Amino acid sequence: MSGDRRDPREEQVRRMLDGPHPVLPPDLAMRAVRHGGRRLRWRRAVRRTVGWALAVALVAFLVWAGVEQPWATEPAQVTPPLEGW
Repeated sequence: MSGDRRDPREEQVRRMLDGPHPVLPPDLAMRAVRHGGRRLRWRRAVRRTVGWALAVALVAFLVWAGVEQPWATEPAQVTPPLEGW
């Protein structure tokens, strides 16, 4: 194998990287900062909403468990006392 043969895709990438680069808009950095800020606020809001929903679900479960007491066993069914002996 000769060492001068290259992959055509690699050559195409090299030509793209060596060629003229597109001109970037002057406000690109500001738009990126605004977009990042919106995304950060959105993530915070989602996290906060999920946290509140989990807290409400926990309180509802604790209230239900306190009222129903699912860990308590039902009283045994016993024979009623005999009367008239």
